[in-house]
Amino acid sequence: MPDYQHALLRHIKEYAPQLDGYLIDTVYFGGGTPSHYGAGRLISVLNALKKHGHVLRGAEITAEVNPDSVTRDDLAGMYRAGFSRLSIGVQSANDAALRSLGRRHDFARAERAVRDAREAGFKNISVDLIYGLPSQKRDDWANTISRAVALKPEHISCYGLTIEEGTQLYVFRDSPFLPDDDEQADMYLYAVDTLNRYGYKQYEVSNFARRGHESAHNLKYWLGGEYLGFGAAAHSFVGGRRYGIVSDTERYSEGILYNSSVIETDEELSDFERAGEYLMLRLRTAYGISEREYHEIYRCDMNRILNRLKYFEANGWAEFRNDRWRFTASGFLLSNTLIGQILEEQTRQRSEISKPWIKSSDGEDPQLTMFEAGESRPLRIF
Repeated sequence: MPDYQHALLRHIKEYAPQLDGYLIDTVYFGGGTPSHYGAGRLISVLNALKKHGHVLRGAEITAEVNPDSVTRDDLAGMYRAGFSRLSIGVQSANDAALRSLGRRHDFARAERAVRDAREAGFKNISVDLIYGLPSQKRDDWANTISRAVALKPEHISCYGLTIEEGTQLYVFRDSPFLPDDDEQADMYLYAVDTLNRYGYKQYEVSNFARRGHESAHNLKYWLGGEYLGFGAAAHSFVGGRRYGIVSDTERYSEGILYNSSVIETDEELSDFERAGEYLMLRLRTAYGISEREYHEIYRCDMNRILNRLKYFEANGWAEFRNDRWRFTASGFLLSNTLIGQILEEQTRQRSEISKPWIKSSDGEDPQLTMFEAGESRPLRIF
């Protein structure tokens, strides 16, 4: 950890010239469990950002913490240093379920962590919950929702369980004890309805917040804003380019300390790709998409996409309000599939424009207009 910390602080210092052009209004310490890294190190990183960048007073500064890896003194020190928001990995109110997840805390410890955070001064707390756990039933999930709401957090995230190879839960991958798709869907819709009644509005597929407490940092990802990442496995999106840093911590530390490249991936997005990301990310949120915004990114209409959205609307998966299309709760439940269909329509329409001799598969005439309606400049072809 000391070597990694040294590299991380040096990385931030080396980026000072680039940071000078930005006002930093959100900072997020996440990916894993930053609280295991130690409050002192986290504070040092934040201080380095303040020294080499323009961190605004009142910026949203979030740290992910697990209940078992942070003390009241840690939280008090972090709050004094400028941390303003915590995301606490509560996961479940069922202690047996927590053990099956390999968690080292019980729900009583999670309650104490929230209480300690309040006493430290934090006024913006999010809790993470997981549904679809082994042997979990709707009543158990309802109890977790109820006890989480009783903690009075400003924000709640609800994630469906995904089983990854190499994790403790991988033994359950084919288990009959895992809730099936219908049971998970029922849990998801229960959370949406119940949290809404308690004043937590759904603003993204898995995220719910009291008014004014949406995660400003995560909204940047979903709304297409720029962000800069430091540390192993961090990703950035700046100036239309996206790049990722090596995930191995030793390679990262050695690369920074010995002045070799730590960039593992680097790509510049075309307008077509940016438009695709606009569709994919915005449709994950309650803000949805609009024709005008799509046209500003990619100088093309979205007729095929609109036809697909109208089909979704007829099935109760999407709605059109205030000139914007957004998914309903049932649509969010199917969002991966629905967004995939939207992106397929975008690709088909692009092909029709670039290859006008090819008719669309559904018998409709392709869009062949080479000038935008009401404008004199030619349509850009990609």
